[in-house]
Amino acid sequence: RGDASKIYEFCAAIVEATADLVNSFKPQIAYFAAHRAEDQLEKLMAHMRAVAPHVPIILDAKRGDIGSTAEQYAKEAFERYGADAVTLSPFMGFDSITPYLQYEGKGAFLLCRTSNPGGDDLQAQRLADLPGQPHLFEHVARLAQGPWNTNGQLGLVVGATRPQEIERVREFAPSLPLLIPGVGAQGGDAVATVKAARIGGGPIIINSSRAVLYASQGDDFAAAARTAAQATRQTLQDAAAAWDGREARPCKANGWKTSCCWPRSAASRARPSCAMSPIRPSGGASARWRPGPARPWSSPAAAPCG
Repeated sequence: RGDASKIYEFCAAIVEATADLVNSFKPQIAYFAAHRAEDQLEKLMAHMRAVAPHVPIILDAKRGDIGSTAEQYAKEAFERYGADAVTLSPFMGFDSITPYLQYEGKGAFLLCRTSNPGGDDLQAQRLADLPGQPHLFEHVARLAQGPWNTNGQLGLVVGATRPQEIERVREFAPSLPLLIPGVGAQGGDAVATVKAARIGGGPIIINSSRAVLYASQGDDFAAAARTAAQATRQTLQDAAAAWDGREARPCKANGWKTSCCWPRSAASRARPSCAMSPIRPSGGASARWRPGPARPWSSPAAAPCG
């Protein structure tokens, strides 16, 4: 706590404590960069690949810039850090997304309907020039499901605090992976979120950040984080079972897996996200991303998540 030189040490301990539970890791680049810790992020990425080579890594960067600059951001994410996917802002249009799609086997999650209060300022506005005057977030979902998703590499970020809008996103993007933050400390309802997101059958990735990584302030932080991750997984399994009307299943390949992802804080302890996603076998109908050489998105042990 309070020592930015220990970011790697802390995150690496969480990786080791949760590697057998997770289906992905999601480092937040800003909390490394703000503390001049990019070298620690590179070291952490290498550590994650060594400890859990089957687990994809999403770089939470939320980049969004013109094509030439986007090319450099894509190079940073996929070549320097070796991420398997990245979060992006689609505000500047398709040419700000295309550089990322040039990397075969990589994925990109586009911000669509976020849970922060200011999200209404733009995302909830209607587009008068389009048929039906859709909300901006609905238009983003339609583009991501359709003309922008040229190689099946796109997913969407949708907040858990508005389940009715998750349902609306699913109407426009029934098969895309959804990265859903907000269950846990932010107050998102697990059952309502699972029910809304599973409409259409696309994969869902649900995050619960602070409840996991801040499970303990003591030296047992890694063990406590593991316990909290297991509890989060069970909550999501129960939510899925409540919606399906069946008993919850244990976590297995081709079933439900958890994901712990980080950091949300660096000067103190980084905060992971724990996610649950339905995982299909390689080549299944819901597999959207094309397999990379060594870290296939569609394999049972490596579903995209955050």
